[in-house]
Order: sequence, then C-alpha cells, then structure tokens
Amino acid sequence: MSSYPAAMRFTIEQRHLTDTSGKPIPASVVSFHTCEAPNVDKAIRSFLSTRGAEIIGNIVTFPGFQAVVTVRDRSGVYTLQLTPASGRVG
Repeated sequence: MSSYPAAMRFTIEQRHLTDTSGKPIPASVVSFHTCEAPNVDKAIRSFLSTRGAEIIGNIVTFPGFQAVVTVRDRSGVYTLQLTPASGRVG
C-alpha cells in the first residue's frame, strides 16, 4: 500500500506579473485558489487546463509537496506557488 494519499488539497497562490499587453503590473495582483490532486504536478496541470494556460519554463519543486511555476494565458503572465493545504482528501 502506498504511503501517499489518493488526493491532497493544495493552496495555489496566483501572482500576476504582466497585463494582457505584456506590460509589468506595478502592484502585485494576488489571488488564492484550492485544488485537489495526488501530487503538485497534477495539481498544476489540472489548474491550468481549466484556464487554457501554458507553462513557461520549468516546474520548480521543493520538498514537502511544494512547487513554483510561471505560466501565461489571455490575462497575462503570472506565477503559481503551490503548497499543501491543511487536511487531506480520500
């Protein structure tokens, strides 16, 4: 039996870097979301698939089911920081 849960709940911090025209946003626009997935890679891909976004560069992972990735969609460029939320699913 695996020691990993079937699904984990992640908190996703979305920090916008540019506007729709590609110009830097002077003040950080931050929003928070939650996502359930078995790991950070699948959480990122699930979050992005619902928004039509694409990854720019690499997914940087850290110990403890954490990751940072830069992405782009119609609203501009932003970073996502994923951290485990309290509690687990499943």
